[in-house]
Amino acid sequence: MNDRTNLSLLGQDHEEEDQGSQFLTFILGTEHYGVSILSVQEIRGWEAATRVPNTPSHLRGVVNLRGNIVPVYDLRLWFGMSEQEYTKETVVIIVRTEADNEERSFGLAVDAVSDVLLVREEQISNTPIFDASVPTEYIHGLASQENDMVMLLDLDSLASSTAMPADQGVV
Repeated sequence: MNDRTNLSLLGQDHEEEDQGSQFLTFILGTEHYGVSILSVQEIRGWEAATRVPNTPSHLRGVVNLRGNIVPVYDLRLWFGMSEQEYTKETVVIIVRTEADNEERSFGLAVDAVSDVLLVREEQISNTPIFDASVPTEYIHGLASQENDMVMLLDLDSLASSTAMPADQGVV
């Protein structure tokens, strides 16, 4: 799936609770991540954002989304990965979440959108416990997709810490 893919899946009625939850999966480098499809507002092709002075490097800037100013974060940089040139596969996933009792929207620049994954609660494994130097608060859990492990992101935790410096390596 790429930014030109028919996104009718996003508008479908949501699956019943016992059938699971849907996650939009995407790629960063060789890793697969997912966000709840209920949080996805839209998927856009990459377009240059207006840079804001004195902001962390992972904050690429802001875009005007139908009259609303939305910050765009590069997840590669936020997660301490190497910077990569944006291509026609690069997309911005606009998500809406509640952080600090406030609803907000922000964009996540990712290498490519992958698929929509249906996951039942019992298929989600807890995040392994590492030592204190490996923060995992942004990972809701792990799910398997064929031969790949998908890290399911906790957007509320991510949104409440958007000022965190990228060089702390969060995932």
